[in-house]
Formats: sequence, C-alpha cells, structure tokens
Amino acid sequence: MERDQDLEERTIQTGRAIFKSMEGKVPSVFDRKRWKGKVMEWAMNDEAFRIRLFRFIDLLPSLKTDAAVASMLSEYFSDIDTPRIIRWTLKGLSRGTGLSKVTGMAIRANVESLARQFIAGTGPEEAISTTSSLWNGGFASTIDLLGEATLSEKEAGDYLDRYLTMIDLFHPRISEWPDGAILESDEKGPIPRLNISLKVSSFYSRLDPADWEESIASVIEALRPIFRKARALPLAITFDMEHYYYKNLTIAIFRRILEEEEFKDFPFAGIAIQAYLKDSRKDLAGLIDWAKKKRKSITVRLVKGAYWDYEVAVNRQKGWPIPVLTTKEETDRNYEELSGLLLENTGYIRAAIASHNIRSISKAMAAGEKLGLAKEAIEFQALYGMAEYIQKAVKERGYRVRVYTPVGELIPGMAYLVRRLLENTSNESFLRRSFMENRSFEELIKKPIPRERDTKKQRPRENGFQNEPLLDFSMAAVRDRMEGALKKTRKHLGKRYPLLLGDEECMRDVEIRSLNPARPGETIGTVSAASIEDADRAVETAMEVWKEWRWSSPEKRAEYLFKAAGEARKRRYELTAIEMYETGKNRSEADADIAEAIDYFEYYAREGMRLGRPRRLGSCPGEANEYLYIPKGVGVVISPWNFPLAIPAGMVSAGLVTGNCIILKPSGLSPVTAWRLIELLRNGGIPPGVLQFLPGPGAGIGEHLVSHPGVDFIAFTGSREVGLRIVDLASSTAPGQSNVKRVITEMGGKNAIIVDETADLDEAVKGVMESALGYQGQKCSACSRVIVIGSAYEEFCERLRYAVESVKIGPPEDPGSFMGPLIDERALKKTEGYIERGRRDGRPLLIRKAERGGGYFAGPAIFLDVQEGSPVVRDEIFGPVLVVIRAGNLEEAVRIANDTDYALTGGLFSRSPVNIGKVRESFDVGNLYINRKISGALVSRQPFGGFRMSGVGSKAGGPDYLLQFTHPKTVTENTMRRGFAPEI
Repeated sequence: MERDQDLEERTIQTGRAIFKSMEGKVPSVFDRKRWKGKVMEWAMNDEAFRIRLFRFIDLLPSLKTDAAVASMLSEYFSDIDTPRIIRWTLKGLSRGTGLSKVTGMAIRANVESLARQFIAGTGPEEAISTTSSLWNGGFASTIDLLGEATLSEKEAGDYLDRYLTMIDLFHPRISEWPDGAILESDEKGPIPRLNISLKVSSFYSRLDPADWEESIASVIEALRPIFRKARALPLAITFDMEHYYYKNLTIAIFRRILEEEEFKDFPFAGIAIQAYLKDSRKDLAGLIDWAKKKRKSITVRLVKGAYWDYEVAVNRQKGWPIPVLTTKEETDRNYEELSGLLLENTGYIRAAIASHNIRSISKAMAAGEKLGLAKEAIEFQALYGMAEYIQKAVKERGYRVRVYTPVGELIPGMAYLVRRLLENTSNESFLRRSFMENRSFEELIKKPIPRERDTKKQRPRENGFQNEPLLDFSMAAVRDRMEGALKKTRKHLGKRYPLLLGDEECMRDVEIRSLNPARPGETIGTVSAASIEDADRAVETAMEVWKEWRWSSPEKRAEYLFKAAGEARKRRYELTAIEMYETGKNRSEADADIAEAIDYFEYYAREGMRLGRPRRLGSCPGEANEYLYIPKGVGVVISPWNFPLAIPAGMVSAGLVTGNCIILKPSGLSPVTAWRLIELLRNGGIPPGVLQFLPGPGAGIGEHLVSHPGVDFIAFTGSREVGLRIVDLASSTAPGQSNVKRVITEMGGKNAIIVDETADLDEAVKGVMESALGYQGQKCSACSRVIVIGSAYEEFCERLRYAVESVKIGPPEDPGSFMGPLIDERALKKTEGYIERGRRDGRPLLIRKAERGGGYFAGPAIFLDVQEGSPVVRDEIFGPVLVVIRAGNLEEAVRIANDTDYALTGGLFSRSPVNIGKVRESFDVGNLYINRKISGALVSRQPFGGFRMSGVGSKAGGPDYLLQFTHPKTVTENTMRRGFAPEI
C-alpha cells in the first residue's frame, strides 16, 4: 500500500512539472486565433455540425471540380446552424453570384491545411523534410504510409512498392542527420534512425482470419522484402494494430515472421497493443512470455486505441461481445497497469508509451524511476501535429520521443484525418479537456477510477428477438470446430433418406441422388422421391391432423419453434458442413444460412404469440369487438436450393406457428439439408402429421400438390417461370375445394447498384463485388448490373477488375475460397451461354477461367457497353455475370435501374444527401441498401421481398409476414342485458 502511495505521489509530482513547463501554451490545433482552432471549437460545441463536418471532409477528396465542392457544401450544411463564415458562403452560393469556383478552391485549401496539421507530407520527399526537421529538433519518428485499403493483389503490391521505394529514398539521406545520442541508442545498444509502421491488411487483399494459414503465409511473403532491407540497413519495423477482428492474426504474423530462420535474430521489430481491449493484458503477457522463451528483444508500442466507436458499432451489429472497455477510466487504468507490466520486463521488451495523456505519461515515468530504469530504457510516442508542447516537455525531461508520422495523399489520408479529428473533439479527449476546456491540474492528474460500467448491450427488440450471431472465425476454437465438423460430416455422406408421411418414414424405390457440386462424383445422400399417391396421402393426413392442431395454443406452437432453434444451435457446425458439401457454399455463406434459420424460428415464434392474442376494438358500451387471426388449413412449402435451410425454415415455421399443417417439398438439389430441417422440428417435439416431407419432381408431385383441392395455400421461393406456373395453377378452383388458394411467392430479381461521383470507391467496389459474386451470384438478391455515374466510371471499373481478379475460386471447404461451384451442370452451361452472349453484345472487362477439377466451377465475367436489350442486361442469370453501365447523371441511372420486370433489391453508393434522398424515393425495389452490399438481409432488421415479377406477398422476416398464413376474423358480442352494460 505504501509502495502504491509513493508511486502515486511520484506521478503527481512528475505531472505537475510537465504542466508547469507547458503553462500558457496551446497546441496549434486548439489555438482559437487560428482557423484550425476555430474549426475544432465549432465541432466540439455542436454535435450536428461535428458530424456533418467530418463527413464532408471524408467526401472532399472524391470531388473532381470546384463546383462539386460548393454544391456538396450546400447539401451538407444548408439545413443546420453553422459558423458565420459558412453561412455567408452559403448565402452567396444561393444567390448565384458565381462563387462556386472560388468557394471550392478555398474549401480545398483550408481542408488541405487541416490535413497537413496531422499528415507529414504527400510523398517521400516531403516526409524526408519533415522527419529531418523533427530529428534536428530532437525527435525521432516512425513513418506510416497512408492508403491501407487494398481490394486487390495489385493494390497490395503497389503498397509494398511504395514502402520499398520510400526506404530506398530515406536511407542515404538519414546518414546526413547529426548525431543524436538518446535518439539512436538505448540501454540495449544502437537504435536505427529509420523506423516504419505498417498494417498487415495492406499487404494481402484476401486477409481473413477464417483462412488463417494462407493469410499468414501471404502476408509474410509480402513482408519479407521489407524485413530483408530492415536487417541490412538497419531499419526498425512496428506492426500497427487495426480492427479487433484482425488482432489475433496480426500477432500471429508478427511472431511467425520473427521465428523464421532468416529473421530470428532481427532485434528491431515491434508491435502495438491497444489498451482499450478487454484481452490486451492477456495478449501482452503472451508476447512477453514468447519473447522470453525465444530469447528475443521486441518493441511494444502501448496505445489506447483508435477504433472504439467502430468496434462498439460493428460488434453490436454482429451480435458479438463488445471487445473494448466501455469507459475512459477503465481504459486509462488498464493502460497504466500495462505500462507497469512493460517496464517490469525491459530485459526483453523495449517499452514505447504512446499517449498524449499527461497522467499516463507521468505514471510511466514514475514507475520507471521506481524500478531504477535508465531514461533511455523508455520511449514515449506521440502523433504528428498533436500535443507538440507535451512532446517538448517529455523530451526536456531527458526521454526519447518518437513522432508517429503519416505520409500520403489526401484521398487515402482522409480516413486517418477523420480519426484524428474525432479523437481530438471527443468528450473524453485529454487534449480537449486540457486545452479547450481548461480543466484543473488536479482533475486531469487524478487516478482513473472506473465508473459503473455501461455495457451498452444490444437491446432486445420489442418482442424480445435478437439476431443469431454469425460464427467468429477469428477465434481458433471456432475454426477448429468447423474443420472437425467438415471431416466428421464427410465420413457420413451417402446415406439414404425417407419420405415423412404422418409419423411414418417411408423409403421408395425411386430416389433423388444429391451430388456435391464441387465433386459431382461424390454423393451427399439419396432421398426417396414421392409419388402422386404419396402426395394425396400427405394432404389427407394433414387435413385430419389439422382438425386438432388448429386449436393448439400459440404459445405451445411457438415452443416447438424455440426448441428447433435450440437444436439448430447445438448442431450448427454439422448443419454448416452439410450445406457446404451439398450446395457449394463457403463456410461464411453456409453459416449465415444456419443463423438465418435460427432467426426465423425465434422471430416467428414470438410473432405467432403476438398475433395469437385477440385485439379488442372500439370502446362502445354494451358491445365487445374482438379481432383475431385463425389458421388457413393445409399449406405446401416449395423451397429452393440456394438457401436450403433458412428459406424452408422460414416458410415452414410461419405456417406451423399460425396453426397450419405443412407439407414440405424441397428442391431436388438440396434435399439432404432439407431433411435436417425435419429433424430439427421433430426433435423439438412437433406432433405427427403436422409437418410432412415430400421430395419429388416439381412437374410431378409439385404441380399435383398445388392443384389439390385440400391445399389452402402455397409458399414458394424459386424461379419466375415456376412461380408464375404456381400462380396459374392455384387460380383454378377444383371440385371439392373450399378455399380460394393463397399464393406467397418470391421469384428473383435483376438487381442494380448505382455508384455516383461522390461514392467512397473503397466501399463501392467491395460492396459490388460481394453482392455480385457472393455464393457465385446464385442469390435472388445478387447484383447483376452496376450503374456508374460520370467521372467515377473509369476508376471504378479498373479497381473492380483488379479486385475480381484477386478473389480465390476453389472448393467450399477451403477456407480461402471466396467463390465455389455453381449448383449443377445445367447452371454451369446456362452461365457459359450468357458469357458467350456478353462477348457478342458487349465488351469484356474481365472473364476469368476457373479450374474445374471435375466440379461445376465458373469464373466471374464482367462486361461493359452491353446493348440495352441484350438478355445479359434483361435476364436473371443466377451466376457470376455482371454488367457495368455508364450513366450521365442520377436521373438516367435510376431510369436504367428501374428498367426491368423485377423489383427486388437495389443499392446506392453515394455521399450526397440529395442523391440519397432522390434514390430513396424513385428506385423501385423492395429492399434498398445505401452504402453497403445488397445481399444478406437479416430477419426483423431488413424484412426481405419485392414486387412486380419479383414476387407476391409480404416481406419475409417482417411484422406482417405471418398474416398471409391466416384468416382474419371479427367477433362482435352484444353485452347489453336489460339495459345494463358491463364496464369496458
């Protein structure tokens, strides 16, 4: 306790001395006498302005003309209170005074000035000048090249070349710098003058923890040239930390490259640890133990962390645990504890304390003194353009200070700039509280004591529903379980599966053989095919069972779905594996289908209970009015192969929970996965006959069931051709039929994404590629047309081509495969036919060949300048074929997008508020996605479905979907008795 008190007193004394040396000084970024300081003050005092400002700065580099800059200024700021200078500018623009060019130039100049506050130069020459000035002023530096987003192997290669070029330019120049004892040596010996920081995601475009070994090998292959230069020159290298999803992979790459024979003795490698992560202590302890065992000397840069808002938002969206500490006090306390751990292990670790918080800095200095460490054993790091007086105060106390120095053009630098602005204007920012709010020394130096934790968990929705989280393949345990499930499942392929009639499992001589589309010689399973007689028996059974089932309570029916959801969770890896083998989905796509099936069980169970409660209407005395929903009767569910568990689970569970009996006729291409759905519900206790399983040909038992007089409704997902045939058959009334049949059908789309001139092309290219090629384009929501406006066209096409060239095509069980096979030979031939038609009707941007290996693999094809009436533009292809169309303006783009028989999904990539508003109003689709991919709708959050030839009915996963499986009923009772009316 005395030791703690002594350390605290030392910390306060050190902090007081640092504060005294800075008395009366204000960092330039907070100097209200300067334009930059005024901007920061405006942003801190007005949250609406702050958000618009940073979004505008993020957009600015993509604007090609001064007129566009002026136009966007008006769009972003005309409807909110703004500083006087902006109001005057907007007023002048509204009067048409010809200010557009002058305004655009002035805005660019001011934002460039702001960027130069934090970015040391646009290229190596400026960076050399900046770092030379820093060195002459007594500061070391570490160079970070901005522009980390790499969507293709070409971009990753270009990024590597930029680093190698920069190193070659820097090295001869730094030898001219004057000697700086503390800057180029510590208690372990010499330190390189040249130091770089890098992010592993920039060196491999397909980096993914799910593909663990390939990701490590590919990044290391790219980094070896840098490490070879580092060893020869010498040069120090530090691995930056990025988003949490890459954290474990980054640490693994760092360790692995330093364990290679070539680099095992390299002493100048470092890695960042983010103190705001809950598992940062475990990670740091692991690195220390590793360094001791391997007898290595490494640097650890301890940072607070720069992605807090991102980590909270993204992990909430995914339903994953939030990995960051949720208060500043928790992070500050953790930072101090980790600093202590670093300083206690300086025999193996070079400690780099990266903070602008004087409390954190002072605590590290005090802890070092108490441990008897020489000052050169501790390095302090700061960000370029921030806290310059703190940097000087630390240097004056005899410590080495290294400045993190970003270098790059405005466009790639915007993400970094916006992060810095958010950091500086945050309510929690130490610099803000010190220099803008003028908090007292006592408040700023006080020991961090965490407040009551705000876990900010995702709140359940109104009915208690939460989406099932996807598997997190960054976790080793998840990857191991998935590999185990694939091996175990493969051993049990080839089984025979029965029909289910009532409670009887019936084997038939006629069978459907389900094949692995990646290896058509491999049989997934053989499923009995139903006959017409089987279909009649199933309907008769369902009609009889329904007489009792219809009276079961909504709560009881919901319970069966909850149990099925529980069964699916228990068998999740097995279900994912069988779907990968049977339908050619990669693990992420297959897992998403299992999660969606669970969502349907859970969501419709809750919705069924909600709808099952009668509603009282009106408030007239002497009269009771009740509105309720009753089941329709017997339903047929005809499900597709592309979402072989989720879609039938949704249609079946919707029918069951509303009190109907269901006959499931699955696709003949995925009947084994469909049988797993039957198992889930039977294991959940669903009564015999309520659900029956009848695989068989659509033209045979499918049409017979649709036409059967005992069937009351049909729920179908599949092709337009079959869907319209069902609508036609169901419209005929057969003798003995007591209901007009209800048809709920989803039939596909010819979906478009619009990319305008304000779009973030990093996001647009990624979103289009994932939408077009995810599951080989075999989704009704897939993008098959992308419409690019004006000057964005050439760059978009070039980056898209390189990105698509870089995706991996291979067996679904290979964790690196982005694309697998098409579902069968017919789909392959159909796709090849459209590719040939695209060659004739347009100009190929890219046609990739795929190694078949006996499977139904097709490479992606992208076409430009395709004739407007071409089938490639008009037809739903259901394969990896994409058309890129040029449009002159937004109105033309929307017209092209709407020029189709379908209206299912559509998208827009834009940072123009006006364009977003116009597209929201005029793009005729059931699901419109803005600035994200157009596939992957989530139950309850994005209810899914379209209109026109895309289908008939309410949206799946939405609040009115179950109504389609019911009849509404009104009951009115006269409660008056001889003039007496009971209270309502």
